[in-house]
Amino acid sequence: MKKSTFVAMILGTIGGILFSLGMCMGLVEEWNARNEGIIMGVIGLIVLFIMVAVWRKMENKEPIKLSGKTIGATLIGIVGALLLGVGMCLTMVWSNMVVGIIVGIVGIVVLLCLIPFIKGLK
Repeated sequence: MKKSTFVAMILGTIGGILFSLGMCMGLVEEWNARNEGIIMGVIGLIVLFIMVAVWRKMENKEPIKLSGKTIGATLIGIVGALLLGVGMCLTMVWSNMVVGIIVGIVGIVVLLCLIPFIKGLK
């Protein structure tokens, strides 16, 4: 395993755990830790952004340049992930099986559209 991959794995794990725990603290009302959860979630996001920068530096890659395609791909990914999550919630939390499966499949299709959007068709 390359050192850059190992560092990215460790920082990604730490950032992901901090972010997800922060979101749970902020959103689960029984925990009564909304402010602390927001702080922990932001710290997790910062660690994840640092991970991306460190990994790109260790791999001698150029910094990410914001372009219309980058912003579009990010928005498509966000919409697809949200649709997939809403479909899962409809199915598992609100017991609305048919609509949840349909919304989840639409989310998967949107996420699959990222591949030709980013890589292109040949």
